[in-house]
Amino acid sequence: MQRLNPSEIASVLTREIADYRDKVDTREVGRVLEVGDGIARVYGLTGVMAGEMVEFTRTKVRGLAFNLDEDSVGIIILGDYLEITEGDEVHSTGALLRVPVGDALIGRVVDPLGNPMDGKGPIITTLSRPVESYAPGVAGRQPVNQPLQTGIKAIDAMTPVGRGQRELIIGDRKTGKTAIAVDAILNQKEEKVICVYVAIGQKESTVAGVVETLREKGAMDYTIVVVASSATAAPLQYIAPYAGAAMAEYYMYEQGRDTLCVFDDLTKQAAAYRQLSLLMRRPPGREAYPGDIFYCHSRLLERSAKLAERWVIAPETSDSAKVTDDWAVNRKPDGGPTVYVGPLEKKEATKHELPKYPGHKVFKVINTGGSMTALPIIETLEGEVSAYIPTNVISITDGQIYLQPDLFFAGIRPAVDVGISVSRVGGNAQIKGMKQIAGSLRLDLAAFRSLEAFAQLGTELDKASQSQLDRGYRMVEILKQRQTKPMNVTDQVMILYAGTKGFLDKVPIKQVSAWEEQFLNFMHAQRPAVVKALRDERELRVKDGAPDDDRLNEAIKAFQGQFKGA
Repeated sequence: MQRLNPSEIASVLTREIADYRDKVDTREVGRVLEVGDGIARVYGLTGVMAGEMVEFTRTKVRGLAFNLDEDSVGIIILGDYLEITEGDEVHSTGALLRVPVGDALIGRVVDPLGNPMDGKGPIITTLSRPVESYAPGVAGRQPVNQPLQTGIKAIDAMTPVGRGQRELIIGDRKTGKTAIAVDAILNQKEEKVICVYVAIGQKESTVAGVVETLREKGAMDYTIVVVASSATAAPLQYIAPYAGAAMAEYYMYEQGRDTLCVFDDLTKQAAAYRQLSLLMRRPPGREAYPGDIFYCHSRLLERSAKLAERWVIAPETSDSAKVTDDWAVNRKPDGGPTVYVGPLEKKEATKHELPKYPGHKVFKVINTGGSMTALPIIETLEGEVSAYIPTNVISITDGQIYLQPDLFFAGIRPAVDVGISVSRVGGNAQIKGMKQIAGSLRLDLAAFRSLEAFAQLGTELDKASQSQLDRGYRMVEILKQRQTKPMNVTDQVMILYAGTKGFLDKVPIKQVSAWEEQFLNFMHAQRPAVVKALRDERELRVKDGAPDDDRLNEAIKAFQGQFKGA
């Protein structure tokens, strides 16, 4: 009989030990009691946490623990619920819902779970973020003081949006809400802002049109589109805005970049959440919405912020593109670096601490000071802004742009109602040049509207009132703008200056648009030095306390002789 070599026995045992895996699989499981309409009621899973991911073992479909009842768990199903049947096994995963993030998503159209929908192959990234995350606290923020130019004259002049602000776009259906959001995205091409467009409950044909517009204008180079269309199950419509916010947060927190998030629209998300809540037997409140619908939107929009910049004192020779917290020369008693958070602490450090360290300066820590600007969209019914969801979101946001159907159908587009549109950041989100001319624009337009209503009664007006009325008509024409034609802020300042200074008073109303187009062409072709100076200085020259720029005055007078009516 052949004897075994001891070394062979040793090698076999060594390989078996190396390849050994514990075959005992310990995990908490439950069974489906009933399933339908995107939700499942599961018996078991007694240790599952609210918001925890679960998996249906047979179909590999994921779900989210939504209701923790006494004898069962309500699961919202993030996938095809038609394949799931009564009695299927469900097991907990011990993880929260996460979505892929990073540059691999730029230019892609994805669903709320980050799966590609554009037929361009898989999204390859190792980065992810939780869909739900805490909003930054007060100490982690700083005041909003940098404009996010939308490229729309009526908005940038009268209801400006700042980076880190939440500005609501509200109005009836078919009044141009999505058009304003898309124009704002198109205008970020030169601003280096990452954009995320979240379509919730929209027709797929409508979303395809928006994506095609973005692609045609080159905006997909810096945009992520998240789609939960009207054909998508309610659970995915509910989580879509949170997923979009998570994708933008990666750039805000990890790279310190400015981002723009459009939620189009939150009315549909609220309806999806109402559907889920009613199916889960949660008690209905006003308009059958659950009691926490306000929290549903507030925890989303509170994630929008301008993060505080972090500063350290480091040697003057330091590379500003590489400075981190650890480069700080001054230390705390525990040995940790001294970091100054926000503009006030930076000012104090520059004044009191920097003199102690000759040859040093205050450096900004890389990847800090990012922002996320939110443009939530709400659809009203017959202009009813006092309904439940509109009033909720109005109270959460930092201002609203209200679109008036009457103005829209009268050909005044964008149909911004100056009377009730407001930005609670205001002039802090404008360059100085725009602030100089836009200060009186809102009041002038409001006075024009009341004077126009008075004139319709057939009353004769004195010369001053008539000239105010004539100028008002021309300012309304100036504020009109074609869709997908955002305008550089310097061009906006030049044309609004011409209007407010009365240079268009003699131009026929129907030729104002042609005058504007030809004037801007003239400035860029024949007065490029003036345009460059305005772009660099970002303000107008002042005379007797009012904006009175001799360079623009001379250019406009020279153009008036060249103007050819349409």
